[in-house]
Amino acid sequence: MTLFKELVLKNRSCRRFLQPFAVSGDTLRELVSLARLTPSAANLQPLKYILSASPQHNAVIFECLSWAAYLEWKGPVEGERPSAYIIILGDTEISSSFGCDCGIAAQTIMLGAAEQGLGGCMIGSVERDKLRRKLDIEDRYEILLVLSLGKPAEEVVVEHSVIGDDIRYWRDEQGIHHVPKRSINELIVKSYF
Repeated sequence: MTLFKELVLKNRSCRRFLQPFAVSGDTLRELVSLARLTPSAANLQPLKYILSASPQHNAVIFECLSWAAYLEWKGPVEGERPSAYIIILGDTEISSSFGCDCGIAAQTIMLGAAEQGLGGCMIGSVERDKLRRKLDIEDRYEILLVLSLGKPAEEVVVEHSVIGDDIRYWRDEQGIHHVPKRSINELIVKSYF
């Protein structure tokens, strides 16, 4: 298996963390620096970031997020919450559309985090107005995604699903998080070779 494939497999959505494990501001800056180097539509580079490794600010961000809807779960309990967050913003004074820039940046950050032994989750279910008020985020910035980061406190396993199987993730009795993935044959509609 190639190193890159190993990194992709290691980069699972993690929702429970060793909260006391500190993620440094320098680490967050390094991760954003990786995203800074990625492609951007028309090279506009409209993404901006808010970084938090402060327990007080992390608590404010946490209360604006929804976690793992399939599990009907309110999110990690105190002690298992993320140690850091990166909020990805779109600067509307640079562009009115952020296309795939956000996804490219977010995945790059998460792969960089996995390489450093960190886990995380891209969260799109955000109370944006509440987060904007609580962190005093200027109106010019569209809140695109929140990335939670920290040292994983859970095991996440990829399951191979069969066509028609349920793709909802689940946890077993031991707390192992299972994530079904569609087969390659189910994903490819046509091939020309």
